[in-house]
Amino acid sequence: MSDTTLIRGGTIVTAEREWRGDVLIAGEKVAAVGEGLQAPAGAKVIEAGGAYVVPGGIDPHVHMELPFMGTVSVDDFLSGTACAAAGGTTMIIDFCIPPPPTTASTWRSPGGASRCSTRWARCAASMA
Repeated sequence: MSDTTLIRGGTIVTAEREWRGDVLIAGEKVAAVGEGLQAPAGAKVIEAGGAYVVPGGIDPHVHMELPFMGTVSVDDFLSGTACAAAGGTTMIIDFCIPPPPTTASTWRSPGGASRCSTRWARCAASMA
């Protein structure tokens, strides 16, 4: 089976406009956006008439495995990013509060490779 997918006839939504068109995905990248795109041989075709086609979202403030005041947030990186991806969020920015003297450049969140989407960390300043 081909790793190419054509999403056909959906309402494409970008920051600039909305229009009816097609999105061609090759591998994990958008290869083309336009009207009347042709599906290559073996491509999966998704008929999206009546549906919105939107780019993945970014959630800029999440708490994954955050230790705070004697507790830890309920979502770990695997469950939290799986839920985010299911809802269309393809990137999270983890808000962390590292103990001093840790800085944003030295913080290593506990999530490691156990995640389903891209992530970044944003750190609060800790006073010593």
